[in-house]
Amino acid sequence: MTEVDLPRADARASRYAWYVLSVLFLVYVLNFIDRQIISILAEDIKRDLGLKDQDLGFLYGTAFGVFYALFGIPLGRLADNWHRVRLMAIGLSLWSVMTALSGLSRTGGHLAAARIGVGIGEATASPSAYSIISDYFPKRLRATALSIYSAGLFVGGGCSLFIGGLIVQRWNAAWPDGGPLGLVGWQAAFMAVGLPGLVLALWITTLREPIRGLVEGLPEPERHPAPFRAFAGELLTIVPPLTLIGAAMGGVKALLINVAGLAAVVAGVLALVSIGEPWPQWAAVGTGIYAVFSWACALRRRDAPTYALIVGTPAFLCTVVAYGFNAFTAYAASFWAAPYAMRELGGTPSSTGLLVGGLGAMAGFLGLTIGGVVSDRLRRGNPAGRLWVVIFGAVVPVPFLILAFTAVTPVPFYIGIFFAQITASCALGAAAATTQDMVLPRMRGTATATFFIGTTLIGLALGPYLAGRVSTLSGSLSTGMLALLVVSPVTLAAAIAAYRLAPTAEATREARARAAGEAI
Repeated sequence: MTEVDLPRADARASRYAWYVLSVLFLVYVLNFIDRQIISILAEDIKRDLGLKDQDLGFLYGTAFGVFYALFGIPLGRLADNWHRVRLMAIGLSLWSVMTALSGLSRTGGHLAAARIGVGIGEATASPSAYSIISDYFPKRLRATALSIYSAGLFVGGGCSLFIGGLIVQRWNAAWPDGGPLGLVGWQAAFMAVGLPGLVLALWITTLREPIRGLVEGLPEPERHPAPFRAFAGELLTIVPPLTLIGAAMGGVKALLINVAGLAAVVAGVLALVSIGEPWPQWAAVGTGIYAVFSWACALRRRDAPTYALIVGTPAFLCTVVAYGFNAFTAYAASFWAAPYAMRELGGTPSSTGLLVGGLGAMAGFLGLTIGGVVSDRLRRGNPAGRLWVVIFGAVVPVPFLILAFTAVTPVPFYIGIFFAQITASCALGAAAATTQDMVLPRMRGTATATFFIGTTLIGLALGPYLAGRVSTLSGSLSTGMLALLVVSPVTLAAAIAAYRLAPTAEATREARARAAGEAI
């Protein structure tokens, strides 16, 4: 792959940059088709595999999300040190194969294993894409570009519901007792959306790798001499139980801190299990928390400048928490909307997929695009201006979620879902661009992976599961969804704190990196 010259920060983005963005948008569409299709298939999977709502929340959110977050960090570091285009192509191939293999599942355990594989593969996408986009687009267009890319989230989610609903309904009508290879409708749907990703992976390999930092007028960083050795070393910091080896390599003090963190997490998990909580959910979440703790401790020892600009920056962390809790309710709503419409309102898979998926795709695309453009304009006169959009996304969706998940007829449900998604989705591009602006170009992949911890460990791994858990205990999916709104004050408080802290964090970026040992 060749590298191309890019315009300076005060120039327009090139036509090729917009072409790259369009291809990356398609990747993210497929990313969310493969991730989200389980929503429209949930009722059939629940029946055929004998599962509960809490199990569905675990399969959709936790099994996928924890490993997405866990591997996102070392893969983010690999994106910082190696060819981002190649990494994305490899990851796309992996998650496409694992999505297809989901169609061969015969038990909940089999499906959970496949979802873990999808999570690991998809962990390559956004760290690579965010970094590529940030090196193709100048700062003044970055939120717009990232918002367009991120709109693939809702377009893909919408397409997955329509495609999945259509396939499962027609397949089951044609073969009520199972079709070719004994597959039922939901299994065929997984295969139908998984295999095309292999073709898109070949297309990705034709993209050119941008020069890091050139769009901001910064000198190109030196190439890492051994990116895969660094990646293997990164795995020692985050994949249990290898984390104990990694900690021991840092000395006795580092090992003791790591063991203390592990003991605290184990104690928390055992406490939850002792009061009747399902152990797979909290063992997985505990694994994710311990892994991230181990990684953060190791990052502080091994790369002090990156630690200082990410983990050591309160503005960065507040932005992650604010959007993480936005995702907490947004992911739950996007997963449970289709089952709610089918279960409570009598919708069929195809009609529900068309309406929930179509409205979700439209709302998400509009929300992200408008939110990105507005946040870029707000930034022109205020370094923290983008965070007004994050604050908006923390407050405004709440009444629409209440309207949707208390509805007893279709019209208020679909109105509520549409406006909840359009007002929540506007915050993603603004939050992502804010975190990218707080770090140096070589740190963008790691910053992206850290940002997505908020949307996985906080949002994806907890939101859908807790809604399903409350639904299982109460017998009401409406109660399960509404219970999640108790986090709204935390979301707002974190967004306001980020707004107050962000200008100083960005203004002192280079100075703090230099003080931590960065050679700039």
